[in-house]
Amino acid sequence: MASQDWVDKDFYAVLGVSKDASEADIKKAYRKLARQNHPDTNAGDADAERRFKDITEANSVLSDPEERQQYDAIRAMGSGARFQAGGAGGGYDDMFGGMFGGGGQRVRYQNGDGPDLSDLFGGMFGGGGGGFGGFQQQPQRGADRQAETTISFKGSIEGTTIGLREPNGETIDVRIPAGVKDGQTVRARGKGRPGAAGPGDLLVKVHVKDHPFFAREGDDVRVHIPVSFAEAALGGQVSVPTLTGDAVKVKVPAGSPSGKVLRLKGRGIKTAKRQGDLYVVLDVVVPNRLSKEAKAAVEAFAEATAGEDPRADLAERAKL
Repeated sequence: MASQDWVDKDFYAVLGVSKDASEADIKKAYRKLARQNHPDTNAGDADAERRFKDITEANSVLSDPEERQQYDAIRAMGSGARFQAGGAGGGYDDMFGGMFGGGGQRVRYQNGDGPDLSDLFGGMFGGGGGGFGGFQQQPQRGADRQAETTISFKGSIEGTTIGLREPNGETIDVRIPAGVKDGQTVRARGKGRPGAAGPGDLLVKVHVKDHPFFAREGDDVRVHIPVSFAEAALGGQVSVPTLTGDAVKVKVPAGSPSGKVLRLKGRGIKTAKRQGDLYVVLDVVVPNRLSKEAKAAVEAFAEATAGEDPRADLAERAKL
């Protein structure tokens, strides 16, 4: 992740934010600059393409707390580090003045007289006891990158493959697994930035479009099915569409009120961990117009149930 290249790059300046900027400030600055310099809106502009790459790199580091901490440490060390061979005495200049606020003052340790700093350097750079013979940093993986995409509801249920275009025009194919949720992050391994120990990963945040009929609730799905007054009062069967494209017959119990929920087990969203359920909400539909015969039937029903009051206990339940 960290590299000598970081010493020469001021990612804060690239994004135009201060070194103590919050994550929200960094995200806001990146989005603004990315829109201004994106290749899609600056076709043929080499400078804009270069700026876009710099902006993307800066955001990938500063938006990751761990990477940002490493970057700040490398920059702090690189700004004041010195390491020189001694003269006749064979001494080494201490390189910690810049790191710990020495203000330019350097402490000199002579060969054989000063403390052995090999363990300190080993801890700093991941070395294995290399001492002053040339401390070596362990190979690091490349930095992770971040992206966002929007897919259809069907794509989230069945899984899909998306193509993300790089600033240089190349396309990266990323497989989105079945059952992915809105806002979930999918990791594409090995598609991040290159590194000595292998490339990092690409982290893709997935947004899912709403569906006009199916409403997702975790791994469950809720649908609203209209039923007639007769079906609700007398009971019956209704056909309910499912995620697989087929329809299933559902029994409506006699006397079902509007809003009654029926559960179809295992008809929800299938993920690697579980199979959700399908919840069917019954919506009793009142006709806008009645034929003469239908009106007479309703009037007869009203007369037959004249003694029943569905609001009899309303006043009691409404007491504070």
